[in-house]
Amino acid sequence: MKIVEIYTDGACSGNPGPGGWGAILRYNGREKELSGGEAMTTNNRMELTAVIQALLALREPCVVELYSDSKYVIDALEKGWAWGWRKRGWIKSDKKPALNPDLWEMLLDLTRQHELRYHWVKGHADNPYNNRCDALAVAEREKFV
Repeated sequence: MKIVEIYTDGACSGNPGPGGWGAILRYNGREKELSGGEAMTTNNRMELTAVIQALLALREPCVVELYSDSKYVIDALEKGWAWGWRKRGWIKSDKKPALNPDLWEMLLDLTRQHELRYHWVKGHADNPYNNRCDALAVAEREKFV
């Protein structure tokens, strides 16, 4: 299987408010940038949307090295929390409803098509790809401000 690096980020002004997301796919020396936004959303929805849109851009099953500064996304996938939420009808272990079940449903289905490896990166730090994703997300958010 091809090994693809995916970097993602989301941005939101207010929570909820206008938001944007950005993603970079890297494979075999090539890069592809994706971005989008919504007029009324949350930061976590934009973080999830970035990952979903990046995975949807893959044309075949791949090994995906996923880089995100979102603990919400990385921990829920890597630690299996999201699978538990789904199994319990989108209820978390503390008996509260899991947020964004529509996006989690889509994301969990997409993760089954690929072999994912998860990497948390510190946001707004020294990772140029994370910083570029942030710039893409902010530019999309600004379209709605």
